[in-house]
This record gives sequence, C-alpha cells and structure tokens, in this order.
Amino acid sequence: MPKISNRYVVFDVETTGFGPQRGARVIEIGAVLIENGKLISEFHNLINCGKVVSRQAQKVHGISDRMLFGQPVPEDIFPDFHKYISESTLVAHNAAFDISFLRYEFSRLGLGMNNGYLCTMKMSRRRFPMLPNHKLETVAKHILGNLPPEIHRHRALDDAKLTAMVWMEMVKR
Repeated sequence: MPKISNRYVVFDVETTGFGPQRGARVIEIGAVLIENGKLISEFHNLINCGKVVSRQAQKVHGISDRMLFGQPVPEDIFPDFHKYISESTLVAHNAAFDISFLRYEFSRLGLGMNNGYLCTMKMSRRRFPMLPNHKLETVAKHILGNLPPEIHRHRALDDAKLTAMVWMEMVKR
C-alpha cells in the first residue's frame, strides 16, 4: 500500500463522451494537490473543446454546451495542468479512463506524460471485494460512512476531492 508522502495529484475529468478513441474530449478537469498527507491546492476548469456534449454524458455530469460557451480552450488549460502535475504521482478513481483522456489531450499539444498513477477503484476491489460495486460513491459511503454534504457528484473537482478522501482513508487503514 503506498504511503501518503511526497507529492500526489488526485484528479478527475468530465468528458463529451466515453473515450478519446471515439472522438470524445475533456470538458472539465478538477484536481487537488496533496503533499505529505495535506491538501495544498486545487486546480479546476471548464474547457470549451469545440465538441458537442453527448446527451448520455450530459446526463452523467450535467454539463451542457451552453455552460462551456466562453470557457477556455484546451490549449489554454492543459499546459498549465501539465505543470501542475509535474513530479507528482497521479491518483484517480477508474484511472484508466481519466489517464487515457489526459494522455490524448497532452499528446495533441506535444506534451509528454510519464507520471506514475494509482487507481482507487483497483485498490477498492482488492481491499473490499464484498462491496456490490466499486463506484466512487459506493466506496466512499463504505469508507467514510456518508458522503460529505458539500460534495456534488459527477463534477470534476468534487469527484477529485471525494477520491482524495477515499484514497487517504484507504492508505491509513
């Protein structure tokens, strides 16, 4: 089990659809920086990628095309996020999904990505095989008892914060 030390960025993305290989793009990114077990800073942006948000994706996160109007474009956000995560281990729930989008967006801009990463979903499957599923909300309720009232699910920053809470509790146990 990894220790809480050094520098970790717990992050989440919301997207126009269900995979960059299908043409989907990132429309929201949220992250928290944790150093030595303490939350140091947050990173959050809506992103106007110029693609229509699918109805199916909008039902999940509630982000509409109208909400993205006037927001920064990927070229304005991802270089900053690339700097934000430098020298950090990344943490995400269902990391393969989020990492695939990050790699895609970074590669479009000629930015490399060699961060190691941890997946709280995989950790949960090993630690809590008895759970009915390993969705973030299910795991959070199991570990934390209740969801914090200030957390609004399926928005990137709040999901990143919730993932950070879950991850830090799993590491403590």
